[in-house]
Amino acid sequence: MPKYSAFDIIGPRIIGPSSSHTAGAARLAYLAYKLANEDIAEAEITLYGSFAETGLGHGTDKALVAGLLGMDTDDKRLRYSLLLAEEAGIKITFHISDEEREHPNTVKIRIIGTSGDITEVVGESLGGAMVQIVNLNGMSVRISGEYPTLVVMYEDRPGVI
Repeated sequence: MPKYSAFDIIGPRIIGPSSSHTAGAARLAYLAYKLANEDIAEAEITLYGSFAETGLGHGTDKALVAGLLGMDTDDKRLRYSLLLAEEAGIKITFHISDEEREHPNTVKIRIIGTSGDITEVVGESLGGAMVQIVNLNGMSVRISGEYPTLVVMYEDRPGVI
């Protein structure tokens, strides 16, 4: 069991109503945006578990899009993110899945960048705005976003080290 500080329990400054469904969702999408490493043309977002059941009522959709637009958890524009994405010409599609996942607050974000490159991220919102990326482009990972993380992606073929 991990140890938590008072700051983990109190959590960050957020636009509510939920540290898991809004702040955690925004952080997950922001990490996905950073991992894609380019402007977003389109995003396909699949919600699982509690995110699927109650997320839209808690603003999870707006928070996820805000993160994809590069917003932080306390950005006052978060509540308008769907409109801002539309104005920017970014196509956003949401799906609800009844597939069982390891964690109830799970989301899969498939990003198509302006170059056409695809980045797929699966993440979990753990509570108190703490998150972890558990899958990146089909590879199992554990990225919390709490510390600097170097991710190197390349095509594995002869002659490439």
